[in-house]
Amino acid sequence: MHVTVEVVGEETHDVSVDDDGTYADLVRAVDLSPHEVSVLVDGSPVPEDQPVEVDRVKVLRLIKGGAP
Repeated sequence: MHVTVEVVGEETHDVSVDDDGTYADLVRAVDLSPHEVSVLVDGSPVPEDQPVEVDRVKVLRLIKGGAP
């Protein structure tokens, strides 16, 4: 399955996941940790262990780098 992953305020990635892939798998595929983001489907958060059932998600980073 191909999924477009938009990291809000950053980049958009096209990611392939297995048919039984989870939202955590998508997050890891774009080099982020499931512990530092929320995955949104149609504007609502989804559990990271839920199977992917859509072809487009938004990833909202909860933690971003600090001041220099």
